[in-house]
Formats: sequence, structure tokens, C-alpha cells
Amino acid sequence: MSSISRTITDPAVLARKKNKVIRRLKYEWPLHLMLIPALIAVFIFSYIPMYGVIIAFQRYNVAMGFNSPWVGMANFEHLFSQPNFVRTIYNTLFIAIWKIVLMIIVPVIFSLLLNEFRNIFFKRVFQSIIFIPNFISWVILAGVMIELLSPAGIINRFLGATFGMEPIWFLGDERVFPWTMIWSDVWRGFGFGTVIYLATLTSIDPGLYEAATIDGARRFKQTIYITIPMMMPIVTLMSVLALGNVLHAGFDQIVNLYNPIVFSTGDIIDTYIFRVGLQQAQFSLGAAVGLFRSLIAGVLILLSWYLADRFAGYRIF
Repeated sequence: MSSISRTITDPAVLARKKNKVIRRLKYEWPLHLMLIPALIAVFIFSYIPMYGVIIAFQRYNVAMGFNSPWVGMANFEHLFSQPNFVRTIYNTLFIAIWKIVLMIIVPVIFSLLLNEFRNIFFKRVFQSIIFIPNFISWVILAGVMIELLSPAGIINRFLGATFGMEPIWFLGDERVFPWTMIWSDVWRGFGFGTVIYLATLTSIDPGLYEAATIDGARRFKQTIYITIPMMMPIVTLMSVLALGNVLHAGFDQIVNLYNPIVFSTGDIIDTYIFRVGLQQAQFSLGAAVGLFRSLIAGVLILLSWYLADRFAGYRIF
């Protein structure tokens, strides 16, 4: 221990570390300079408003402002005594977890299928087509989906004409609504994940496939024993990084598509905050829900960073 402590406090070692830091800063200062506007924006719009979390511990009155009566944990006690809030936690976890799982499985499958395309033109066209919905906001997509998924919409007419099925109320049946949200979000976003996995596939050494071909392995076995194992590090990384979004089930999507009929299965934490905190003007209760969600999300983000380093060798800091 004494030798280690002497090494750490050795002036020569400290001088070398200092010079290394100075050289690195001289090389990277343009990058740090580029971060300044973003840091200023984050400070103004994210850190300064954090003072407002005291509303969660007050009986907030707009006229009194931050001088409203202090009630401590009463808002949280009231919050967890509400059956509706407990239900929103389950709904959020159900929708978010299924979205995360399918947003891993579906892009991996499509990237493997696209990788088998031999015609580069059709491969790029198909890749572009599945990537386009990612750029369309849910405000626009919601209007399109309401028309497509209505009982008299084209999808129900197709199901009725082809399979003789009765119309399905995709946005009005509490049993169907969560799955409609899950699969529609996967349809919108899987193109982005497909691009990431395709980039991973291009980095695989072609020599591995050549050696497998010489050994008699056909395309299916090459996919099972070479392609998928080589993709697993990035799949693991994407999975653990998605862990931080477990409590984010897609506010912009659901708030544009849900209605009181499906609140029992479609109401999530974010929409609950919006409805209670803004529409019903219960600012203290809404702030309490938001603070609870932020604390849990912060823990999950830290956990995802640790798991990314532990299983995928990826470090942010």
C-alpha cells in the first residue's frame, strides 16, 4: 500500500498525468466548445425549473405561488392511495416492456432478411421505406391511424372481406388498445433499429463466412453460428440502454389516440400527469407523480449504464 500511495503522489507521475490532460484538452477543445450552447440550454430549461419540485410537497395555490402551504409527503400518500395511479403503473410497464422487447426482435429479424438481399437497389429502397415512418410525428400519424383503424376503416374492411371477421374497435376496446399502441409504435420505429443492425452486419469479417462455406455450412447455419453471435454485443447494448425508458411508454402516441373508454388499460404515467396536473389543475399532485417517475427513471438509467459496461463493454463516461 505504501508503494502504491508513493506512486500516486509521485511528482513525476502527477506531472505526466497533468501534461496528458493538457494535451487532450488542446486536441479536444473544439468539441468542448461545441457543447457550450447545449449545456446552456440544458441549464436553463432543465436545471433551473427543478426548483419547482417543491410544489410536490405543497398544497399549491397559483395566487400564493411557492409560498403555498407546506404539506410534506401528503401528496405522495394521497397519490399511492388512488387505485387509478397504481393501475397506470401497471399499464406503463406492460406497454413499455413489450415495446422494448419487440423493438429488439423485429429490427433484428428485418436486418437479417435485408442482409440476404442481393440486389442493392431493392435493398436500399426497402430500407428507405421502412425508415420513413420514423420521421413522421404522432400528431400526424394519429390522424391517419384513426381513419385506418376505425370500425369502418380500410383495415377492418380488409379483415371482413378476406377472413369474414367482425369489425375490431382498435382504439375503443380496452383489451385491444394496448396491443394497438405497442404494434403501431413498433411499426413506426423499427426502421431505425434495422439501420443500426445492418451497420453491425457490414462490420462482420467476410472471412468467417468464407471459412464456413468451405466447411459446408449453408446460409441458415451461417446466420445461426456467425451472424447472430456477432450481433449479440450490439443487441445487448441496445437492450440495456432501453432499460432507462421503461417508464416512458410513449406519451405523444397515447395522448393523441386514447379516450376515456380505454383509460383502464391505456392510461400511463405520463398521460396521468397531463390529465391530473394540467387538465384538472391539480398541480401539486401532478408534480408528485412527475417527481416519482423521474426518481425511478434516474435509477433505471444508472442501472442501464452499469449493465451496458458490464455486459456490452460500453461506457458513456
